[in-house]
Amino acid sequence: MRITCAVAVLAAANLLNNWLARSPAMYVLICVTATAVLLLIARWDGLTRADLGLDPEGVRRGLRWAPVLVAIVLLVLLVLLALPAGRDAFRDARAADLSLERMLFGALVRVPFGTVLLEETAFRGVLWAMLRRRYGTAWATGLSSLLFGLWHVMPSRGINRSNAAVGSLFGDGPAGVAPTVAVAVAATALAGVVLCEVRRRSGSLLAPMALHWSVNSLGYALAWAAPRWWLDG
Repeated sequence: MRITCAVAVLAAANLLNNWLARSPAMYVLICVTATAVLLLIARWDGLTRADLGLDPEGVRRGLRWAPVLVAIVLLVLLVLLALPAGRDAFRDARAADLSLERMLFGALVRVPFGTVLLEETAFRGVLWAMLRRRYGTAWATGLSSLLFGLWHVMPSRGINRSNAAVGSLFGDGPAGVAPTVAVAVAATALAGVVLCEVRRRSGSLLAPMALHWSVNSLGYALAWAAPRWWLDG
């Protein structure tokens, strides 16, 4: 019952964010509200702060993991940017067309207090802990990661048109939408497994939050900066 309620909250948040959120501020508000409701469901289910990776020791461990994970992601992104074969990944119209102010809002507010807060609290916090207590770690990781992949069905529908690397693989027309979505779901489900493992090994929800934020926000910032400073055309 409680797991069903958590999934229903996420389904509603997904629909609201993809259909009704007309501004970044509204997106953040929806995510914060959904996060609060999920934490209430976690309390209803009897989960503790330690179960969620948010107890004092978990916070301390997460703060030790965070700078290492951010540094690794930044290094990987810079290597990709330096390689000709990897540069198309940074040709993304969604970021390139933004003003500096909107890019900074996205990287420093929308992503951490919207995307990362909700998705990590949901999939590596509340759902993972609820499933782990009932079915064990392997099932918790597998099921929460599958749901994380499905969460990205709607947001991935236009990636083949906005991102040059994806468009070159699947085409930027309507025929490319279905394979793009399928690959996005599989890739984000796999990413969910990695994030769950970071959560398990670190004992902290802050560690996957830091990894998630660095991939999204640093990638976002580089996609904005690269066409202006490094990429031709």
